[in-house]
Amino acid sequence: MAVARPIRMLGAASILLCLFLIFQLNKGPTPLVGQGRTYNGMKSDPLLEPTGEPEGQLWRVGDGDYSPNSADSARTNAALISLVRNEELDDLIPTIRDLERTWNGKFNYPWIFFNDVPFTEEFKRRTKAETKAKVYYEQIPKDHWSVPDWIDMDLFYESAELLKEKGIQYSDKMSYHLMCRWNSGMFYKHPILKDYRYYWRVEPKVQYFCDVDYDVFRYMEDRNTTYGFTINLFDAPQSIPKLWPETKKFIAANPSYVADNNMMEWLTDDQLRPEHTKEANGYSTCHFWSNFEIGDLDFFRSDKYEAYFQHLDRAGGFFYERWGDAPVHSIALGLFEDAAKVHWFRDIGYRHTPYFNCPNSPKCSGCTPGKFYDGEPFLAKEDCRPNYFKYVGTH
Repeated sequence: MAVARPIRMLGAASILLCLFLIFQLNKGPTPLVGQGRTYNGMKSDPLLEPTGEPEGQLWRVGDGDYSPNSADSARTNAALISLVRNEELDDLIPTIRDLERTWNGKFNYPWIFFNDVPFTEEFKRRTKAETKAKVYYEQIPKDHWSVPDWIDMDLFYESAELLKEKGIQYSDKMSYHLMCRWNSGMFYKHPILKDYRYYWRVEPKVQYFCDVDYDVFRYMEDRNTTYGFTINLFDAPQSIPKLWPETKKFIAANPSYVADNNMMEWLTDDQLRPEHTKEANGYSTCHFWSNFEIGDLDFFRSDKYEAYFQHLDRAGGFFYERWGDAPVHSIALGLFEDAAKVHWFRDIGYRHTPYFNCPNSPKCSGCTPGKFYDGEPFLAKEDCRPNYFKYVGTH
């Protein structure tokens, strides 16, 4: 007996629908569209998956004495550090409160504030009121916060105008260039840090969303971890066109500095945003966003990093271009350090406008798990985690 035509048509439609669903489930990542270009990012953000603490033994408050003035403290030689101006006080106070509430109120690591001018009494009074931990206020030595004598100031002003015309933010702000240079090659030379091993960099206008119940610095120490990050972005290639060529010169002269298990592929990928790699002369522009970083000062004090910084400093790109400390730190780590010693702190909820690191965890509140940005859809293209996870992993 023949099947009625409507039944045959319904069966055919069902088969087509099943085939379509199978195709959708097995195809590659859906491109994200922004400003006329496509972005082939991740199929699914790992932060949508349930996120717990790092594996292994962790130091907690009950494992030792973490009281602020303990003579036999369980704290390792580490500090929270912040380069901040007096006028940023109102933006800094909520950040201190966030970090004290979510983490440091349990462990009482010292705060060290840096400024190129003396801190006001109001700054000292209000910041001390936010923590039980010890607090230090340090002025940056003038020779650490000045233009080197080999920089041609006429060329600086000409270059700054050209970068400004290209829309490069802060390109004409000398204070910004000095800050980038200090964060790249000077901060770890400040006398107060000479006896410290680890630092957690904190900036105004950032938020922390998740309770962290283990000693992060002890985690770094116990696992011999060099650097921790939360957000991984692309940089503006117009601000760093000579950074990679100068880096290539340096590694050609010092090949022994390059680690066997390096992150060269992450640094040089030309598939995800090929226009960036082309404009930056071979550098993908991927970098760790350094307004959050937890690091080992011994790496920056090493001969290889210091030699690299001195090479870049002499090349003049901190002034003639707008080399930031984020790409400088990231390239150095990506070339000179074992990739296994860099850690993604996926469990630390963090925001610096407009980007987030928000895990799916009951320890977090105030952010949406897996939300990467707040704003226009084109911001999705700035996420370099797909490259990092592809070449390095999610450890």
